[in-house]
Order: sequence, then structure tokens, then C-alpha cells
Amino acid sequence: VQLQASGGGLVQAGGSLRLSCATSGGTFNNYAMDWFRQAPGKEREFVAAVTWSNDRPDYADSVKGRFTISRDNAKKTAYLQMNSLKPEDTAIYYCAADRRQWGTSRYDYEMDYWGKGTLVTVSS
Repeated sequence: VQLQASGGGLVQAGGSLRLSCATSGGTFNNYAMDWFRQAPGKEREFVAAVTWSNDRPDYADSVKGRFTISRDNAKKTAYLQMNSLKPEDTAIYYCAADRRQWGTSRYDYEMDYWGKGTLVTVSS
């Protein structure tokens, strides 16, 4: 499975961005989808996850209420809508696919496939 994240860029604090994660080479419905991020000098952290059936989204506390994860199984694409962005959201954002039939995971070591990241920079 190949994953390609896109949609990053430079935005002012309070602004919005929508990240996309296009997949190919596998059965998209077999995977829960996650977003992680890594800020400069920090470890990679969980951001959001959604089941294969696009329900029961899970969010890190730091983004809850501001970010929305979703997926379009027909387009084999996952999304991360990011609103009310803050400078501390600045990071490289990675999408990941997790082969599981039930629920989601917050742990990067449980992900099966990773895309290359897309950089999000939020200026103050």
C-alpha cells in the first residue's frame, strides 16, 4: 500500500488547512487510517484516527474540537480538516494505514504503512 499526504503549507494562526492522504495498491477498506505529526525537536505524536467504516473518530486532546478526520472509501483517500490552527500545530504531518477490522490505534508502532509527510507551518 502506498500513501501520499498532501495539503500542507503556511497559514496564519486561526486559519485552516485540509490535508489529504491518497492511497493506492491495496484495499482501502481493510485499513483504519491515522494521522500523526512530528514537530521540530520533538517525538512523533498521534493526532487522529478513524475506523475503516468512517466512524468512531479518535483525537488527541490537543486537537479535539479543532481537527476533523474523515475518509472517502470510494476515493481511497483520508482527510484531516484542521481549523483554528495554532503555532504549536506546526509540524510534519504523516498519514498511516493500520490493518485492523475493529477500532483504531494511537500507537505508531502498530501502523502498517506510512506516507511521506507534509509540512504544516502556522505563523503567529
